[in-house]
Amino acid sequence: TPFTGIVPNNSPKLMDLLDDTVPGIGTYEDFNTIDWVREKSKDRDRHREITNKSKQSTVALLFSISDAFSGWLLMLLIGLMSGALAGGIDIAAHWMTDLKEGVCLNGLWFNHEHCCWASNETTFQERDKCPQWKSWAELMVGVSEGPGLYVVNYFMYMCWALLFAFLAVILVRAFAPYACGSGIPEIKTVLSGFIIRGYLGKWTLIIKTITLVLAVSSGLSLGKEGPLVHVACCCANILCHFFTKYRRNEAKRREVLSAASAVGVSVAFGAPIGGVLFSLEEVSYYFPLKTLWRSFFAALVAAFTLRSINPFGNSRLVLFYVEFHTPWHLLELIPFVLLGIFGGLWGAFFIRANIAWCRLRKNTCLGHYPVLEVVVVTLLTAFLAFPIEYTRMSSSELISELFNDCGLLDSSKLCGYTSNSGSASGSVNATAANGLGARLAGPDLYTAMWQLALALLFIPSMAVGAIAGRLLGVCMEQLAIRHHERDIFRGWCSPGADCITPGLYAMVGAAACLGGVTRMTVSLVVIMFELTGGLEYIVPLMAAAMTSKWVADALGRESIYEAHIRLNGYPFLEAKEEFRHKTLATDVMRPRRGDPLLSVLTESGMTVEEVERLIADTTYSGFPVVISQQSPRLVGFVLRRDLVISLENARRNQEGVVSMSPILFTECDPPMSPSAPPAVKLRSILDLSPFTVTVHTPMEIVVDIFRKLGLRQCLVIQNGRLLGIITKKDILKHMAQMANRDPDSILFN
Repeated sequence: TPFTGIVPNNSPKLMDLLDDTVPGIGTYEDFNTIDWVREKSKDRDRHREITNKSKQSTVALLFSISDAFSGWLLMLLIGLMSGALAGGIDIAAHWMTDLKEGVCLNGLWFNHEHCCWASNETTFQERDKCPQWKSWAELMVGVSEGPGLYVVNYFMYMCWALLFAFLAVILVRAFAPYACGSGIPEIKTVLSGFIIRGYLGKWTLIIKTITLVLAVSSGLSLGKEGPLVHVACCCANILCHFFTKYRRNEAKRREVLSAASAVGVSVAFGAPIGGVLFSLEEVSYYFPLKTLWRSFFAALVAAFTLRSINPFGNSRLVLFYVEFHTPWHLLELIPFVLLGIFGGLWGAFFIRANIAWCRLRKNTCLGHYPVLEVVVVTLLTAFLAFPIEYTRMSSSELISELFNDCGLLDSSKLCGYTSNSGSASGSVNATAANGLGARLAGPDLYTAMWQLALALLFIPSMAVGAIAGRLLGVCMEQLAIRHHERDIFRGWCSPGADCITPGLYAMVGAAACLGGVTRMTVSLVVIMFELTGGLEYIVPLMAAAMTSKWVADALGRESIYEAHIRLNGYPFLEAKEEFRHKTLATDVMRPRRGDPLLSVLTESGMTVEEVERLIADTTYSGFPVVISQQSPRLVGFVLRRDLVISLENARRNQEGVVSMSPILFTECDPPMSPSAPPAVKLRSILDLSPFTVTVHTPMEIVVDIFRKLGLRQCLVIQNGRLLGIITKKDILKHMAQMANRDPDSILFN
């Protein structure tokens, strides 16, 4: 029971509420920020207690060992679960994408590629055509050629796309609204300490997994890379509930979520090391060295699991893995830097356009009809995508095609090179005579070029960069071949070898555009390096990524994730943003001049009724405790949730507690009349060492304290007297005001 101690002279029992005896103490309300300092302190106390007990018995020692091992076991489970889900998503998305165009007679579960693998009637030039695979036109009307074939397949393509998109939006609306979007802005906010109940729950995981397959298969301009981070974090959050250490401590749970972010990128790009760096560089708020090791282990397990499933049948983790062998030339840094500039410009434009559209949806009636919006966008996308081969395929297949380094056995239009006939010009004849004519552009390549130029209009950022890079790479290649005798290109081309690798340009362009949108640098280069398996291409990637970031930062400092965080009003204190204004704590603290007095509790002298009335009349997350109203010397700080739970528990479990019962935060029991109602002692829920600053503390120091310690609030004092309070939201509003933005936008809804 929570009753402790007996006061002499038969005085009433005093209630001492300990964290481990009252359920709910130390937990947080929805849409609140955790107290990092308090959570870390709780974990240190728990670890110290386990260590001390381990010296007393063998059972306690075994428990100590299992507690230390539990973190690694949790990482193993997260890696296995995330890798398995990613493999399932890849297989299902590939199959459903092909389902829009036809079906396999040998088995409905085979996609187009797997269906034709076993066929003996497939030619190399037409490897995607086999008797076992039938288009919808062939199945429904028996047409194998002519305009009827095209029209029926066009209609069925649009019908399947609409069905997939409609199912996705209905499932999200009905079962898990939090499953919408990529999820990375919210993951960043959650990792900073904000609580969004249900965002990483089981329903969100189930619906996100199903609808991710449906959305990708519908042909909408989106990728599965961002959502896979959300899926991995959902897995981590669910598995945390099986481990007491992580279930009861929000800070420890966020260490696990940081590792899960690395797992998500590991399975999305097949880049375990890049995933760890992504978590460190982009999403994590608190990343101790222990989390780095565990992230590495979890990403390794996830990559191994995905490799074991082998979703693409090529023994690779992703569809667009490539290997380049041609060395690059120093002068090629110029087009690589140009791709970086293009990526930065595209990234800045994309962010502004995306935020403008999202703001329009928020502020107009457009946002009231999400199902209709998705259906209309899908209809337009399918209508425009079907006529062009490159927009008809999935984004992963398109990127794989663009990264491809053309060999002798490739039948892609992008590898449509030809030798020249005698009707060619003299310079071209000379090129052919030198053995370089096999890399001259043919009709198929020119067709692919203009189709790719059209495809630039409505595809994801990474594919936009890959297309731009491939186009530039082909132009550079043809320039070098046709003018190989010029001094600038001398030594680039040799008979039987490639002058330039257009696929490398596609990869650099993809990195540039992705960097322009996300502002990643180190992690992005490592991810691309892991995709190619070649160390010699790091310099081009670094040049493009850095140029892209510089150009994009010159046009706007925020990445797409930070822009969405600000749009949604999440209380996120960006570590990269510098505070340059010369304001003081007194300029930001509340109450300000003209405001009501600060709501405080006194360490004695207040009754249960008075405290409950104060709670009912205010919405604050906590209250400072002072000696008295006349002497406002600071004693400590108590959280609203802890106070509410403690009072409810006292009324329910402590005999004789009434509205007039005194509330005590004192260490010693004051003298009490035998006829007085029993007191409720709440000193155990009082934070006796809240962070304090003086009125003259510069705000740049206050902001640094909040960032580095993850504070929810700090109290402002002068000579020990409490004058005001500064919360995280006050700082965000002040920073918005200093940047000439609406301070009321920092109100999460």
